[in-house]
Amino acid sequence: MSEDDNTSEEYPTEIHDYLAAFEKSLGSVDEMLKTMMSVSRSELLQKLDPLEQAKLDLVSVYTLNSMFWVYLATQGINPKEHPVKQELERIRTYMNKVKEITDKKKASRLDKGAASRFVKNALWEPNAENEHSSKTPAKGKKRQ
Repeated sequence: MSEDDNTSEEYPTEIHDYLAAFEKSLGSVDEMLKTMMSVSRSELLQKLDPLEQAKLDLVSVYTLNSMFWVYLATQGINPKEHPVKQELERIRTYMNKVKEITDKKKASRLDKGAASRFVKNALWEPNAENEHSSKTPAKGKKRQ
């Protein structure tokens, strides 16, 4: 009897593809962790600005808590009833705050001075010499 025959008796054949995909995903996570752990944290943080540091910290803690969630599930513990659920929600809240900050940085900014000058110049303002000498507004000025 081969090892494959023995393994197929341990679990239903329908879930073999799911288990193979799960094993492949675990291998990917392991490779990414090895890559991340190959560089010291202080070296990595020196190369990043504060916002990028916050993103890295949030992704790291979210990943760790997600892996703990999976561990709890494999041990037969319902992670939805465990404090790890609240921790993941708290981390997601901070991730959303960082995303809002990033989006604000990308958004176009209004130059209030330029907008004020534009509006001021677009409006017609009568001045003393125009009132006495002519009934028509100066060229380029709008009539009220």
